[in-house]
Amino acid sequence: MKRTFDFLAALIGLTILLPVIFLVAVLIRIKLGSPVLFKQTRPGLHGKPFAIFKFRTMTSQCDEQGRLLPDEIRLTRFGMLLRKLSLDELPQLLNVLRGELSLVGPRPLLMDYMNRYTREQARRHDVRPGITGWAQINGRNDLSWEQKFELDVWYVDHQSFGLDMKILWMTVIKVIKTEGVSRSGHVTMPEFQGYASNGAVEK
Repeated sequence: MKRTFDFLAALIGLTILLPVIFLVAVLIRIKLGSPVLFKQTRPGLHGKPFAIFKFRTMTSQCDEQGRLLPDEIRLTRFGMLLRKLSLDELPQLLNVLRGELSLVGPRPLLMDYMNRYTREQARRHDVRPGITGWAQINGRNDLSWEQKFELDVWYVDHQSFGLDMKILWMTVIKVIKTEGVSRSGHVTMPEFQGYASNGAVEK
């Protein structure tokens, strides 16, 4: 039932939002150049890698050694606006159509994090990742990594169609209010470093 709902909702969403998607793509092409889309490998259901799509929000500026500059330098005002309105996430509806994402589920993070989770935290991959999730409506990037993972695992244990509908509705409200877009003092979420043997977060 969930997969059918995801597919139909994503198809309808893409159809309705096509003018917005086209406009955003054109503006990105004008302001940031090519490519318009940002593509990155993320872990899906049971950790299986897939290519996630997002609208590009950063420049490709590098230092003299060819390394990308920090996010706070490369993130443009236009990119910040796209993130604030969550418009950069719209291409992920394609991932939903392809069955790689669900509308609701734990957000897919970086592949580099896969061996940094505790066994309990790794259970977040027992379900298909989502565009939005329980953690996103309960603080989003204002949360610590530990809080996010606790909420993700809670969702895995309590998922239901009714809960998904609640999360989708609350997501709309959060987007309108632009809450929790970035953590205080950071333009993006700091990297998750994993845990030391004593269970403390490594810095």
